[in-house]
Amino acid sequence: MEKVMIPKLRFPEFGGNWETKKVGECFKVNAGGDIDKEHVSEIKTDYYKYPIYANAEKNKGLYGYSDLYKVEAGTVTIAGRGVNIGIAHARDHRYFPIVRLLILKPLNREDIFFAEYVLNRLSLFVESTGVPQLTAPQISNYKITIPNLPEQQKIATFLGTVDEKISALEEKKHLLEQYKKGVMQQLFSQQIRFKDEDGNDFPAWEERKFSELYKFVSTNSLSREKLNYEEGEIRNIHYGDIHTKFRSHFQLNNEEVPFINNDVDISRFKPEAFCKVGDIIMADASEDYNDIGKAIEIMSLDGNRMVSGLHTFLAKPIQKQALGFMGHFMKSWVFRKQMMVIAQGTKVLSISTSRVGNLKVLIPSLPEQQKIASFLSAIDDKIAGVGEQLEQSRAFKKGLLQGMFV
Repeated sequence: MEKVMIPKLRFPEFGGNWETKKVGECFKVNAGGDIDKEHVSEIKTDYYKYPIYANAEKNKGLYGYSDLYKVEAGTVTIAGRGVNIGIAHARDHRYFPIVRLLILKPLNREDIFFAEYVLNRLSLFVESTGVPQLTAPQISNYKITIPNLPEQQKIATFLGTVDEKISALEEKKHLLEQYKKGVMQQLFSQQIRFKDEDGNDFPAWEERKFSELYKFVSTNSLSREKLNYEEGEIRNIHYGDIHTKFRSHFQLNNEEVPFINNDVDISRFKPEAFCKVGDIIMADASEDYNDIGKAIEIMSLDGNRMVSGLHTFLAKPIQKQALGFMGHFMKSWVFRKQMMVIAQGTKVLSISTSRVGNLKVLIPSLPEQQKIASFLSAIDDKIAGVGEQLEQSRAFKKGLLQGMFV
């Protein structure tokens, strides 16, 4: 009895079983050449911008490569090694490879864009006796299930439209992030200033030490083993989460924060150890200069109790600051470059409360702080909105890929 090979999601004009074939029955598979290390070192910035492929038309003059390295249009390429090993790309124009490629040329008029989606769904086994790599014989023996050419083209065109939307959202998010970065630099260097409600200049900014604005209180050193995500009375901020997932303007209901295990004695926590709105929590250790001293400002707690834990500093305001202002200021280059200077260590960087306390903060008046915070937070809201659309589109595509292929 013939096995039914029909996808769950299908365009109504198509019917019948899909056919299972080896990749080698659909494509002639060849290994592409490498560009040697000397050429790769010359690529520099462009190497990282185009980590697998260099567009021939755009970069031929820059690289001056001969046709020895070209990949013709109408093929599918798979990275044979490197960080993007196993990733397939349809090529509708000539490319020069800058890592080892497997080049798949259709034998039976297969749609290269459909093939890209199919091949990227394979779980490829990587042969390795040192440097992981994929080989042409190995790829040729993998099995794929495909429909006739018209259905391939219809699916590829539809998914291509989804990919275009995702790319547009990615670009929009990137541009908003770059815009915010530029505006922050101008705001905190005072190249641009807000006016008050009457159109007058705000007072001059004051230079203060961080220790004049915030005081540090003790934090706990509970490890991950003492935390859980199911139940508990008190939430606990771990420095690793500041590095990896928490927004700089922290709202508890928008974040996943672990509880302290019930077997931990919480009576030892002094009242001042509990976080309040307006507090700053800072990571005091990192392997990366970009993350050392990374901080969050507590914007809301929704009545929950929370403490600051392992490898963190908890800073409480001495005088009133506009809520949200310091969360933005501490991400500015004006502040970040100071933080990098005071970091100590080799493999692991660290900071101390005394050194942080001596950092300089240029502080505007409270009304100007509020205007800056509101303006930058509005941009953050737009970035978050585009980010949410992007995640929804990616989830939509994931569902399509699960349903439209066998």
